[in-house]
Amino acid sequence: MTKTKHYRLRALCEGAIMVALAQVLSYLKLWELPQGGSVTIGMLPIFLYCARWGFGPGMLASSAYALLQLFLDGAYAWGWQSVVGDYLLAFAVLGLAGLCSHSKLAFFYGTILGCGARFAVHWVVGATIWAEYMPEAFFGLPMSSPWIYSALYNGSYMLIDMVLILILGFIMYRMMAKHMTSQLPKKEQN
Repeated sequence: MTKTKHYRLRALCEGAIMVALAQVLSYLKLWELPQGGSVTIGMLPIFLYCARWGFGPGMLASSAYALLQLFLDGAYAWGWQSVVGDYLLAFAVLGLAGLCSHSKLAFFYGTILGCGARFAVHWVVGATIWAEYMPEAFFGLPMSSPWIYSALYNGSYMLIDMVLILILGFIMYRMMAKHMTSQLPKKEQN
């Protein structure tokens, strides 16, 4: 088996394990909002995988995770727009974290990029599709704009998710930094 085939097989196997682990961790909800969205550490394995294997494999793994989220946790998808936006697109963009894989701090930059991209998708979907469910007050603030409401609603759990994942990532990085960096041979990284 050539070295390239070995790396592809290894990336595929590790991706399957990380997607399964992400799905299991997504069931451990620390806090859940009434109209969808929850604080979990489910994205942690996806970001670890993206930091190790890069953009292409990261997009494949995050897209598989998006499908699992839709089929196994899609209770809040009330129309095709929500299916596409809140599940397929919002979880698939986590793979953008792989764009940072060549950095020494790939996991941390990738987590910020992936969480930011997921928040942006949820924000737009929330302000356009879910706007009719906007309450008159949220967090004690009067709501007049669905864009502000969506930012507050989605930011309330996405920011906590990102901070938890960064803290856990920092703890893991201190113990096993070499396992949290790119696994591609030097020749293939460029």
